[in-house]
Amino acid sequence: MLFLTFVLGLLLNAVGYIPPGNINLTVVQITINRGLKQALSFIVAFGFVEILFTLVMMRFVQWLALTIELDNIIDVVMIFLFLVLGTVTWKSRKAMPRKDYSHTDSIKYGMLLGALNPMQVPYWLFVGTYLISHEWIDIGYLSLTIFSIGSGIGAALALYGFARFACYIKEKFALSSYIINKSIAILFFALSAYHICKVVYVHFIRG
Repeated sequence: MLFLTFVLGLLLNAVGYIPPGNINLTVVQITINRGLKQALSFIVAFGFVEILFTLVMMRFVQWLALTIELDNIIDVVMIFLFLVLGTVTWKSRKAMPRKDYSHTDSIKYGMLLGALNPMQVPYWLFVGTYLISHEWIDIGYLSLTIFSIGSGIGAALALYGFARFACYIKEKFALSSYIINKSIAILFFALSAYHICKVVYVHFIRG
């Protein structure tokens, strides 16, 4: 049973990181600008924090689901987060990639984004509520810990796939860091625009 719980956490969180978001796009950016080793440092650090993040979310998922304004708060946070990431990436699009990044920098960055990861909150609200209500997982500490460990590994595997894909794209098509950074910045701005449109529609159009 615990093994199935582990596999469930691994698969569900791996799927959760497939859609474009701030984390997997950041992994692509780090891979292109700093190299695969730096991306791996980021991914490992992020995976460890993701374990704690998932455990906290699964413990408080029912309480969080009752927080009516949570969706609105997340949308506003994501607007500013994507705007900041897009602006930083856009400004650095012409800068030459440094060669002296330390693994500590990537580890700290991975831990920071692991802790500040609002996009996963609604995902775990939906998935967590479904799993608990249908008794797919036990809500005991051991079961949730195993589930969370699987979740962290699943996130790391998904992000590693993005890192390898970024390496392949760069080598196969010989794309410059300028083009890739510019494309990622545009994606960040587009995601921010999506959340702005969502907030406007919910509060001003749909009423």
